[in-house]
Amino acid sequence: MSDIIHLLPDSVANQIAAGEVIQRPASVIKELVENAIDADAQNIHVLVTDAGKTSIQVIDDGKGMSETDARLSFERHATSKIREAADLFALRTMGFRGEALASIAAVAQVELKTRPESEELGTKLVIAGSTVESQEAVSCSKGSNFSVKNLFFNVPARRKFLKANSTELSNILAEFERIALVHPEVAFSLYSNDSELFNLPVSPLRQRIMAIFGKKLNQQLLNIEVNTTMVKISGYVAKPETARKKGAHQYFFVNGRYMRHPYFHKAVMEAYEQLIPAGEQISYFIYFEVDPANIDVNIHPTKTEIKFENEQAIWQILSASVKESLGKFSAIPSIDFDTEDMPDIPAFEQKTTSEPPRVHYNSDYNPFKVPTGGSGGSYSRSKVEWEDLYGGLTKASKMNNPMPEPEMEWEDSVVSEETSVIEEKMETMPSMASSTLYASEPVIEKGNQHLQFKGRFILTSVKSGLMLIDQHRAHIRVLFDRYMVQIQQKQGVSQGVLFPEILQLPASEAAVLQSIMDDLSAVGFDLSNLGGGSYAINGIPSGIEGLNPVELVRNMLHTAMEKGNDVKEEIQNILALTLARAAAIVYGQVLSNEEMVSLVDNLFACPSPNYTPDGKVVLTTIKEEDIERLFK
Repeated sequence: MSDIIHLLPDSVANQIAAGEVIQRPASVIKELVENAIDADAQNIHVLVTDAGKTSIQVIDDGKGMSETDARLSFERHATSKIREAADLFALRTMGFRGEALASIAAVAQVELKTRPESEELGTKLVIAGSTVESQEAVSCSKGSNFSVKNLFFNVPARRKFLKANSTELSNILAEFERIALVHPEVAFSLYSNDSELFNLPVSPLRQRIMAIFGKKLNQQLLNIEVNTTMVKISGYVAKPETARKKGAHQYFFVNGRYMRHPYFHKAVMEAYEQLIPAGEQISYFIYFEVDPANIDVNIHPTKTEIKFENEQAIWQILSASVKESLGKFSAIPSIDFDTEDMPDIPAFEQKTTSEPPRVHYNSDYNPFKVPTGGSGGSYSRSKVEWEDLYGGLTKASKMNNPMPEPEMEWEDSVVSEETSVIEEKMETMPSMASSTLYASEPVIEKGNQHLQFKGRFILTSVKSGLMLIDQHRAHIRVLFDRYMVQIQQKQGVSQGVLFPEILQLPASEAAVLQSIMDDLSAVGFDLSNLGGGSYAINGIPSGIEGLNPVELVRNMLHTAMEKGNDVKEEIQNILALTLARAAAIVYGQVLSNEEMVSLVDNLFACPSPNYTPDGKVVLTTIKEEDIERLFK
């Protein structure tokens, strides 16, 4: 039997490693920028072309590398960060595996120019697909200049699965923002296709946050600061009134490294539990400093999932610090007893006893006795007069005039009589609060009869039995089909607004907005770019009056970002569904019979009336035999 196990060539092993470390252009930028920070760079410039698919360039003024180090840096497991296994538990640098440059060189064409400050000449190294093509001495600036071209040129399957330029650029900006947020002491710039997206000078943390996400955020942030022997926590949390369903900026950092931590996220949100509506999120920028020996950053290839040794204790410290911040800055609602400039109110002293007031009434008075005039004629009270009398004298009548209670007679008539009889009674007897009655009883009208149950379901009789229709989902189904037609045929009707709303977006979101701008216009939105991530909403789709256009556009944008779809039809589905959900009638909205008839007719005119666009049941039928079985 021949041997079947063999060692993989280094080039193949590097490509496999690249599958974990280098997933998209943003991964390349993350690794190169982190290396620049570890090299003590004070200025870092990032330039991308075609969202990094064509080229990525990262220039820094850090320590640079010697000729030997430049060559070794592209070897697998080559690193200056660790020398033995114990070093893994004392890390304070960003990159340390020694796989990043080798993985990048395995799937791209890389050119490196680097020079340490102590040398006059630098080194130029050209590598493609893990093969060194040339190495020579050149004149270059201090630091390192990495140029990565044609990412995944030798792995077509990987390149085919890259997303649209807008999506890839959004991911690049997200990685760039995470690094810039944790290193305000470093100046950064980012260019996309020769257009400047970021120019961030050295600044305090709060100013860095505003430079990335907009100055408006400055009024929303509350400071948190706590220092214990176990952990130091600092940063900012947003005020409760800034909560939103989507698009909150939520960042955790530990020892200068971005991380995701659902457990700690829950600790933050618990502090807001009674302050914000359920399902909404708030922004936060929270920085942890712990002993490196008490965390493990090596449990995930991208090093964004980090394990803490004392998670429960840190959870409690974090939750308490957020609550303290909310209380300190009066973010928690409280009763304000302002006694300034108020007159002195003397204490009450009881000197005399008070008698309760006496009630005088005519026990012989009968409001239903019909008086006669001097001419012998008589008059009858109007409906309004009866209502006034009935409301004011009900209690007295019960005690002094034993008579049938109109309330019971009225309810019986609603159950047993047809509409015409009810209307006749309303003209001839005292009327009760009809609005209350109609809120608790179904409305019965002539013609096509539909009943509304609990402000949520529409009941209607069909051939096979009783059909129940969810009014909110039914309207979503109808509106979705309508908006899809408008988008595809570009027939959306736009309604101008008197005062344009301003939408402020960070660069990562503005890049995605550009990709869906045509579809927004097709459905009826009129947006103009004001520059600097600001957009004016000059017009909205007809029929969504009363909705917040800024939040509506933001929600559609974040839904598109979360789905990560690049197919135009999928993006159109997202826009139409988000708009339909926002504009659909809500649960609890009382509908007239005509409105119910119109909704049901429009629903059954849809190609797929049984389900919403996202697969939720719209209607169900209780068969007649099942109803009869209930009464056996």
